[in-house]
Amino acid sequence: MPTEILLNTARLTLRPVTPADRADLVALEADPEVMRFLNGGAPVPEAGDPDADFLTPRGSEPEVLAAHERSTGRFIGWFGLFNDGGADGAKTAELGYRLRREHWGKGYASEGAIALVAEAFDRQHVDRVTAQTMALNLASRRVLEKAGFHAVETVHPEFLRTIEGGALGEVVYEIRRGDARCGVI
Repeated sequence: MPTEILLNTARLTLRPVTPADRADLVALEADPEVMRFLNGGAPVPEAGDPDADFLTPRGSEPEVLAAHERSTGRFIGWFGLFNDGGADGAKTAELGYRLRREHWGKGYASEGAIALVAEAFDRQHVDRVTAQTMALNLASRRVLEKAGFHAVETVHPEFLRTIEGGALGEVVYEIRRGDARCGVI
């Protein structure tokens, strides 16, 4: 996805990450609860984890957006809209996000997800947006459902075997342009 994305929602500003965001990104991934459903709660090394099956942004990733509260300017986490190529003739992007624990349960994840889905359909001309979360991660599943996504399958990646609850797998979600739930035709 292009790097010029800058979005303002009612409560958030989403802008491309920069190297100045590195300390916030590293601190986010040092929280075991934030990392629980990604790697079992292990802090990610400051240099990132090149062997991870998930992104460890450090401030130079063109598809990652730093999320800040509009009212305070505080860093609350990041969102990403990643070009996933295409499948079945549909241009596809993948949504990802990670928020600081003190901002969970406030609707920020759904607000950011909805904004990025609209960005994908309106300006990036994407046909389908996907997202994945562990089946056990009920909060993240609710975020995706509030944003209009629906579950399409459950997969069982190898790396999940070492994470508590990993045997239940990951749920793959999607939303397509024109879905009544997304409000974008």
